[in-house]
Amino acid sequence: MLAEFSGYIAADELYDGPFCVLSIVDNRAFHRLVYEVLDHNPTADDIQRFFRRFRRTLDARGLAVRGITTDGSPLYPEAIGEIFPEATHQLCEFHVLAELTKAILKAVAAVRREVRAAAPSLPRGRPTTAAQKAAARRSKRAQSKNADLFDHRHLFVKRRLTPTEQKTLARLTRGMKALKVLRPIMDEVYRLFDRRCRTETAQEKLAALRRRVGRFKAIRRALRKVFSPNIEKALTFLNDDLLPATSNAVERANRRHRKMQKSVYRVRTRSHIETRIALDMLRDDPTALRALTTSTLHRARAG
Repeated sequence: MLAEFSGYIAADELYDGPFCVLSIVDNRAFHRLVYEVLDHNPTADDIQRFFRRFRRTLDARGLAVRGITTDGSPLYPEAIGEIFPEATHQLCEFHVLAELTKAILKAVAAVRREVRAAAPSLPRGRPTTAAQKAAARRSKRAQSKNADLFDHRHLFVKRRLTPTEQKTLARLTRGMKALKVLRPIMDEVYRLFDRRCRTETAQEKLAALRRRVGRFKAIRRALRKVFSPNIEKALTFLNDDLLPATSNAVERANRRHRKMQKSVYRVRTRSHIETRIALDMLRDDPTALRALTTSTLHRARAG
């Protein structure tokens, strides 16, 4: 697998029952390079030992890591800074956008709760007086507004909107200042990760976006994720055309592992998991190297 090593890797952990699988995958070739199965939750020492083992493998072949992509887990920054100080550390764009998207949807939910709380409470039975009928109409409008906001909440975070969706969003936010600013903020977030600009330019845009969010007291608390330092780490890839923005390579390997485990769900042992991953790596080997890998595995099994 290291014969065509790109220099860019993605690292992640996968929890499988009582076990945890640490993986490093080539982030451009999508090949698993090394793994380790733990019988406990990983600690900073486990990550450092795992990275040192991989570093020794690379040093023996004269290879170097140029970029590392991880999620927002606090397990990795210290180990990367100590063992791969020359490598660029990139946080996965997908994970950062997922956090920001969740914050926007929480802000929409907060507005929905305010609309529901502002709706007049009605007595039981059919309204008879003019005041009761007017209150019933206001309550019905509030319920309809709430239902529309729930059904179309995805429009506040969708990357691109059609003209019809733009009209629907304009109708939903009419007369609601707190909602009107959410979609432009999400548009600015997406523009931060545009490959056509550099990291320094994106950081200037981020500073302007944070000042803008800070002016809206009604949504500032809901959008506090905009002020997370992880966003700056997720913009690192803009200065390196070869550095992948996401950790999709290792996530894909984890999804493949989960799919394999579905067929043998009742079997959960450490040696079994290690064997399954070794078999998966064997399938990724070029045909000429499979015989060598097979014989190595057989010798290791025989002791």
